[in-house]
Amino acid sequence: MNQTLNETLNPQLQSWVVSANAAGCDFPIQNLPFGRFRTQGDSGWRIGVAIGDQVLDLRKAGLTDHADMHRLMQATLQERQALRQALSEGLRMGSTRQSAWEPALLAQSAVELGLPCEVGDYTDFYVGIHHASEVGRQFRPDNPLLPNYKWVPIGYHGRASTLQASGSSFHRPMGQVKAPDAAQPVLAPCARLDIELELGIFIGQPNAQGVPVSIQDAEQHVFGITLFNDWSARDIQAWEYQPLGPFLSKNFASTVSPWMVTMEALEPFRQPFSRPEGDPDPLPYLDSVSNRTRGAIAVQMEVVLQTARMAREGHAGDVISRSSFAEAAYWTVAQLVTHHTVNGCALRAGDLLGSGTLSGPTLAQSGSLLELTTGGKNRITLSNGETRGFLEDGDTVVLRAYCEGAGARRIGFGECRGTVLPARTEG
Repeated sequence: MNQTLNETLNPQLQSWVVSANAAGCDFPIQNLPFGRFRTQGDSGWRIGVAIGDQVLDLRKAGLTDHADMHRLMQATLQERQALRQALSEGLRMGSTRQSAWEPALLAQSAVELGLPCEVGDYTDFYVGIHHASEVGRQFRPDNPLLPNYKWVPIGYHGRASTLQASGSSFHRPMGQVKAPDAAQPVLAPCARLDIELELGIFIGQPNAQGVPVSIQDAEQHVFGITLFNDWSARDIQAWEYQPLGPFLSKNFASTVSPWMVTMEALEPFRQPFSRPEGDPDPLPYLDSVSNRTRGAIAVQMEVVLQTARMAREGHAGDVISRSSFAEAAYWTVAQLVTHHTVNGCALRAGDLLGSGTLSGPTLAQSGSLLELTTGGKNRITLSNGETRGFLEDGDTVVLRAYCEGAGARRIGFGECRGTVLPARTEG
C-alpha cells in the first residue's frame, strides 16, 4: 500500500489532448482510468483509457495485443505501473507518439461506454456508519447499531446479473410489501424506491481459494475504484430483510460508472485512517501501520436528481446531497479485501465490492432518500417546486465524484447515471 508519488502524478504535466488540460476536467493526464467501449458495428468491447473528452483505444495504440479486460486487470503491480508510465509518456505534450496515437483516439460522446469489465461476483458492504446508524434507527429503533458493526465489515452477496452500465434505465421493481396494519402482505410495485451513493472496488489480481490476503498486500489485489448506485426498494426491504438481510429489495438493478480510477491515480489523496475515540481497535488481521497512516482516501461525492419535468424543460437537475468517502467510511478498502478473504474465499479479476451507502454525519450529507427525507416523512423541495419523498417514475439520478488537494491535479470519476421506468405489472 506504500506506493510512492511518481512523475505520472506531477500536477504540472500537460497533454497534447487539449481537452485534458481544461480546469475541472475529470480526466487529466494524471488520472488515466480504464474502461470498455465500442462503436457501431463492433462485435465486442474494446479496452480504453479516458483522457479529456476522448478515449484512447489501447490495442490501436499498440499498448496491448488483446481486448480482455480481466487479463489486463490481473497484471502485477509492476506491470500496471509500467503501463501507466507508458500511457503518461505517450500522452504528454511534446510526445513523439502523438502522430501514431491520434488515430487511436475517439470522442467519448461518439462511443458506447459499457460496464468497465464483466463482473462475475458482487458483494455489497456496509461501511458507512452514519448511514447504518440512521437506517437502524428507522428499522430497529430499540437497537439501531448492532454490536458486531464495529468489529466486522458487514456485507452480503448481491446479483452480478443485474449490474448495468451508466446511462441505462430500469423498471420499478415489484415485490411483497406489508403495511403495518395489514393482516398479510401483497404483491405490488415498490412505492419507496431509493438511491444509494456508493463507491465500487474492482478486484484485479485474484487470490487462490484457501489463501487469505493480508492487509499489507490487500491493495495490490485492487485494480481500481468506480461510482456505484445500488438502487433499493425500501418497502420491500422492510418486509423481507429479517432474518437473512436484503434480497429482492436490492437485486433488481445496480448502476456502475464506466471508468475504473486506479489506486495509483488516487495516491495523492491518501489520508490517515482513524476511528472515533472510545471505539474498539480492529482485530489484528484488520490493522496495520500503513492502513492507519494512509488507509483513507479523500473522495468527494454528490448526488444529482433530475425529474422528468426538469428533463423536458432542459434543467440538468439539483444537487441534493454531498458526502465524502473519508468522512463516511468506518472501514478502508484494504480492510474489506482482507476480511472478504480471511475465511479462504477466492476473489477473481472483475469481482466488484460495493462500499455501502456513504452518508456523512449531517442531513445534507445523506447518501439515500431514506435518510434525507427521514423515511419519506419530510419531503425535499427541488428548485422547480417539485417535491420528493422517494423516487418517482421518470426520475434520473446522477452520481459524481472527484478528488482534489494541494499539490495535486484534480481528478474525477465521470458520472453514474440511471433512470426509473414504470413497473412492469404484466408479463
